Amino acid sequence: MGTMAGKVALVTGAARGMGRAHAVKLASEGADIVALDVCAEFDATDYPGATPTDLAETVRLVQEQDGRILASQTDVRDPDAVTAAVANGVERFGRLDVVIANAGIIRVSDTDERARTFRDVVEVNLIGAWNTVDAAIPAMIAGGRGGSIVLVSSTQGIRAAGTERAGVQGYAASKRALVALMQVWADQLAEHSIRVNTIHPSGVATDMILNETTMKLSAAGDPWLSSQLNALPISLLQPEQIAGAVAWLVSDDAAFITGTSWPLDAGFTLRS
Repeated sequence: MGTMAGKVALVTGAARGMGRAHAVKLASEGADIVALDVCAEFDATDYPGATPTDLAETVRLVQEQDGRILASQTDVRDPDAVTAAVANGVERFGRLDVVIANAGIIRVSDTDERARTFRDVVEVNLIGAWNTVDAAIPAMIAGGRGGSIVLVSSTQGIRAAGTERAGVQGYAASKRALVALMQVWADQLAEHSIRVNTIHPSGVATDMILNETTMKLSAAGDPWLSSQLNALPISLLQPEQIAGAVAWLVSDDAAFITGTSWPLDAGFTLRS
């Protein structure tokens, strides 16, 4: 019996990267998974979006852990679609215990569409997280068993680096705003034994970083990317490392932890 046996976890941005790692890790601990991902390209980003094939691979990997999963192509920017996906998950599995609001995008390169890029990043990272949690709260309260919500922020949500790039500005602003939402929800939901925390990874080896645009900027000595260095000699964290930490945070072993911002950053925030 794993630490999540009998529980149900909702994971957004689940088609690949950290979202997939969260889904697979929680399934390995016994959870049933409700997996959402838009599986589409974003005009505002400078790297390829996830695909239905990616989401199907997440399904396969969860099932390989003997886990049950309900996956759907759902855009977290659409509150009605998210509400429907949550309702479908509760109908299928009978409960909802954990929410990992992981879906997010960034643009690290320059763009002529500054206003659109800033807005698109904020809509996915911040409004999408609000839509996700707001849709999940009624089911979690109705269950009467408490629960755990994790908002996936970033080190940029703790210490943002100076840049004129609209995509990075939108990313930092949205990730910092998640901390405020976490604090509001942690206070609101404490009486229901529903815990809410943010995590703040530094660079993680996902498609958000490991793509042609970012690699070219890095090779050219881009000053913003060059500033994103960890204290430990670890250039990039692995999605599975983040998922392992989160699996503990949402488990009963961490039942006393709420309202916190947890740097998972190889010492990145030690740097001034």
